[in-house]
Amino acid sequence: MFLLDDHEVVRRGLADLLQSSGDIEVVGESGSALEAARRIPALRPDVAILDARLPDGNGIDVCRDVRAVDSSIKGLILTSYEDDEALFAAIMAGASGYVLKQIRGTDLVDAVRRVAAGQSLLDPAITARVLERIRNGVEQPRELKSLTEQERRILEYVAEGLTNREIAGKMFLAEKTVKNYVSSVLAKLGLERRTQAAVLATRLLGKTP
Repeated sequence: MFLLDDHEVVRRGLADLLQSSGDIEVVGESGSALEAARRIPALRPDVAILDARLPDGNGIDVCRDVRAVDSSIKGLILTSYEDDEALFAAIMAGASGYVLKQIRGTDLVDAVRRVAAGQSLLDPAITARVLERIRNGVEQPRELKSLTEQERRILEYVAEGLTNREIAGKMFLAEKTVKNYVSSVLAKLGLERRTQAAVLATRLLGKTP
């Protein structure tokens, strides 16, 4: 378990709460989004609790960046605000859960255990709406009009934080073919890195039609 929150008191409280459960170990913590994005893949926790809003970034971007490196790490977004757009962005970033800070301690411990076990705490109906928006958006963003249907699917998976190998498995393609598709998507969007594509996809595909 890794904790990302810019308030030290909150981190200490969460660490004490989780470790007192007896079966959860906190392997690291940080108050910085940039530091967390660097440290989490190295520590390889099963779950990372990520504060949605930080002085130098946000937990949703950290979740996306971490899962682009290691998709086995589960992200649990912790926020003080109910925000549909942030929830959509969290789904696009591949987060396994999105919970409010008002959650009871016992419920948070249960949420961590469920996410660690591979369960999703996200409402399936909301997830379905997000994917439907991607595939059949009424107002297709201008930047995406140059992409083929196959390339849009690739972009969708990139935004979810999947690796080329995982995308290849889902689409029944060779890993090299997926790599070529990703390169094509980046070229058409005028980008250099897949993390930039994921950020752009979240912004474009997360807008309400």
